[in-house]
Amino acid sequence: MNMPASDIIIDVQGLKTQFGDHVIHENLDLQVKRGEVLGIVGGSGTGKSVLLRTILGLKKPDGGKIKVFGVDLETLPDEERRLYERRWGVLFQEGALFSALTVAENIQVPYREHLHMAQDLMDELATVKISMVGLRPGAAKLYPSELSGGMKKRAGLARALAQDPEVLFLDEPTAGLDPIGAAAFDELINDLKKTLGLTVFMVTHDLDTLYATCDRIAVLAERRVILIGTMKDMLASEHPWIREYFHGPRARAAAIGK
Repeated sequence: MNMPASDIIIDVQGLKTQFGDHVIHENLDLQVKRGEVLGIVGGSGTGKSVLLRTILGLKKPDGGKIKVFGVDLETLPDEERRLYERRWGVLFQEGALFSALTVAENIQVPYREHLHMAQDLMDELATVKISMVGLRPGAAKLYPSELSGGMKKRAGLARALAQDPEVLFLDEPTAGLDPIGAAAFDELINDLKKTLGLTVFMVTHDLDTLYATCDRIAVLAERRVILIGTMKDMLASEHPWIREYFHGPRARAAAIGK
């Protein structure tokens, strides 16, 4: 189904990515709607994180086009492209915090790179972001080595939110968390989406997270998106991998879908 251009915040058309002779994606199409949480799933080696990194511009596409905010960022001069990049935030796996910086200093990295701010203002903004992701104020002075896995994720999320982005990219946000911590993080994502009006592009293998947070799910297989739709669409699919994933022994799909 075609969506109005104003509703599409990420538009991937005919994407091809490869490393050497190894093709990861070919003729991949994907549209992400403004204000939705889209989950990206797929088997090992299907290029979920590669797709995320290609949309971000960390890997150059080998074919096709990617538009974000209606613009093909590959065509822009570096300075103009950076203005668009400030409109998104990224939480990489494990948080990707700078080990030599405190939580507050990690959050302030985007301010130092892109903005000219007084230290007092940066400290105040860092305090707001720390509170926003559910960390205690005292976490501001801690180093990554002093944080639990869940705290690292939240600190990384606080940095991703530093510049009040419109789009949030999450790469396996609940990986390594215990079920209670993962559920709390899912709830946090839902709250932030509602409060800030975020669009969320999330790579995950966590079925609980898919149930709890995603408006739609895109399945990567056969070098492309083979199905995109709601959880109901996933449950109804007869594709072997999709059926195994959503109805397999670790899934709650069969019971919930009835």
